[in-house]
Amino acid sequence: MKKYVVFYRVSTKKQGESGLGLEAQERDISIFLDTYSEQPYKVISKHTSVHSGSDIENCPYFQEALEACKNTGATLLVAKVDRLSRKVSVFSRIIEEVNIKVAMMPNADKFQLHIYAALAEQERDFISKRTKAALAEAKARGVKLGGVRPGHDKAIAARKEAASNRAEKLRPLVLELLKTNPSYSSLAKRLTELKANGKKWQTTQAKRLIERLELNL
Repeated sequence: MKKYVVFYRVSTKKQGESGLGLEAQERDISIFLDTYSEQPYKVISKHTSVHSGSDIENCPYFQEALEACKNTGATLLVAKVDRLSRKVSVFSRIIEEVNIKVAMMPNADKFQLHIYAALAEQERDFISKRTKAALAEAKARGVKLGGVRPGHDKAIAARKEAASNRAEKLRPLVLELLKTNPSYSSLAKRLTELKANGKKWQTTQAKRLIERLELNL
């Protein structure tokens, strides 16, 4: 039986809380497993992180995923190459440690994935230089760059207050669930089953909820 350890990553808390970035990755992983994977298969574990791709080696959730692969002989499955790392040097080290499959490149082997990662890094470097050049030209023409928009701080404060209010409404339910499900993943699963706030909960969202309520897990 083919075994997988699935790793999801988003770069910002906003992406993690909205679930948008994670939903796309979950969809791609599902398509891969249903269409391209060896059958039968088993997903050993899933790991979700809100972390920068440029510093993935220092991400504890990623290290957990690596260890799970090494301990079980499972293949590390990600939606896209850049969900592992945006640095080809780091990506190269990872593919030497464990077997990897990328959902959006289902038939690619290690060599092909390495080439793709290298090309993607070159493209990002060029885009960065192009953006800097465009900003420099705009500044030379007298265009005002950057700056905080009016009302920006108030908008942020309003969003935080709304999030806190939503969290408080869930406090009684969360306290009850933690009695029998004392983990972020279990809490996320039960909140999803109970359709709390009418959404599918991710582990990172459950963790953030606990932090907002200032509870200890």
